[in-house]
Amino acid sequence: MVADWTKRRDKHEAMRLIGGAGVPAGAVLDTMELMNEPSFTERGILQTAQHPTGPFKMPSWPVRFDGKPPRLEPAPLLGQHTTEVFGEWLGMSAGDVEALRRDGVI
Repeated sequence: MVADWTKRRDKHEAMRLIGGAGVPAGAVLDTMELMNEPSFTERGILQTAQHPTGPFKMPSWPVRFDGKPPRLEPAPLLGQHTTEVFGEWLGMSAGDVEALRRDGVI
């Protein structure tokens, strides 16, 4: 009976009907449905980080400060900080760093 009843409804309708009857119920969402669930964005469970390659939606950090999730920072692109690391951290000259680039080392 249950299988026949659920075959005639989508998971959201089944959840509403069962929940409306006083039975705790929740639809099982797949990954794409979770990423596109509007209430997750509204509640701060998902955030959109601004990445150099374009906006990127991802789960936010579960810890809240003043009721809000912390602002997300994107991961750096491959090689984004090479000049800074080689120059400032390792003390290499701009010419030496450029020579490494030209020779295909970095």
